[in-house]
Amino acid sequence: MASSSGNSSGSTRLQNSGSEEDLQVLMDQRKRKRMQSNRESARRSRMRKQQHLDELMAQVTQLRKENAQIHSNINITSQLYMNIEAENSVLRAQMAELTQRLQSLEEIGDCINSNGGFGEADQEEVFQIQTNAAADCFMNPLNLLYVNQPIIAAADIFHY
Repeated sequence: MASSSGNSSGSTRLQNSGSEEDLQVLMDQRKRKRMQSNRESARRSRMRKQQHLDELMAQVTQLRKENAQIHSNINITSQLYMNIEAENSVLRAQMAELTQRLQSLEEIGDCINSNGGFGEADQEEVFQIQTNAAADCFMNPLNLLYVNQPIIAAADIFHY
């Protein structure tokens, strides 16, 4: 009986031993499968990270290009603004000078039109002289040189 009980306990050990080996093989397979899955997941994660980095770099390049274009537009607009401001200053000075000339001419006209010692016949004669003088002024080629000349204002009258 002892021998049969020894046999049965030995075969149980063999079965247990085989079962433990199978269990160990199964655990090793699961471990390898998990490691492979983790490697694949890490590879995908690195690829996503690289793709995101590439997208960010492209966005930086695009934003830098847009920023340079905006700076260029600002510089052009500023230059145009400065040119227009200078032109406006010259036009204001010309307007002031022309206003002063007009006032002087109106004063002269008021003096001529008032009966300051001239009779009606004399006024007609003065009007005829003025008309002839004006016609002579425009018909003289030397005077025509000044007709289209701009009025230039000195730069020192502008205060910014």
